[in-house]
Amino acid sequence: MIIRLVSAALVAGFLAAVVATGLQFALTSPLILKAEVYEEQDAKHTALEALPFAGLIVHAHGGENHEHGAAAEWQPAPGFERMAYTGLATLVGGVGYALLLGAVMLALRREPTPEAGLAVGIAGFLTVALAPAMGLPPELPGMGSAALGVRQAWWVMTALATGIGIYLIAVRRVALSIAGGLVLIVAPQLVGAPIVIEESRLPAALAAQFAARSLGISLVFWAVIGLAYGWAWHLFGERAEARRSHA
Repeated sequence: MIIRLVSAALVAGFLAAVVATGLQFALTSPLILKAEVYEEQDAKHTALEALPFAGLIVHAHGGENHEHGAAAEWQPAPGFERMAYTGLATLVGGVGYALLLGAVMLALRREPTPEAGLAVGIAGFLTVALAPAMGLPPELPGMGSAALGVRQAWWVMTALATGIGIYLIAVRRVALSIAGGLVLIVAPQLVGAPIVIEESRLPAALAAQFAARSLGISLVFWAVIGLAYGWAWHLFGERAEARRSHA
């Protein structure tokens, strides 16, 4: 059972990663490159303003600013290296989410079919993508935001509350549980996400376009995970049955 679950998750995660990575390169990567131009302009402007007061020495190397004596933060080089790391991160996330999807289906005692996988995949999208994005939309480089720890805490709270709420509504299906599920889903949004408003040169239309495209890709990503997991589960099951029949 465990081997079958892991095998199906590997297949589903790989297929979802291939689809999502292709969409990212086509739809969101160009927006990130545009945003990085604004981010570099803001960094140069901030460094030049701070120079007379903070005694900083700014060196320009290939369009990047560095404080004197400070180690440059590592990041993938543009081009193939960045594409490779993006694809690898998407693959790891895809396999992890596929394992989670499979575990949830087994815990709910649902037979992993493509149809059931799609339903659970949509629930996963609502839980870890759409609900948190209502308070913390996907961000481009250069956008102002609250401290990372505070944002992570709100994200975890929102994902847990939304996931439990969906379970109470879609699985329990009684009046009291439906009411409780709705309260859980709405509560994090009423509390509000931690947001720090900072001045940025990034156009609002660019940020909105990036958030919309990112959520669209996430929806496709989760749908492929669900469909592929259900298909792979039955594929490995049929192969196991064939081996047993020939033994």
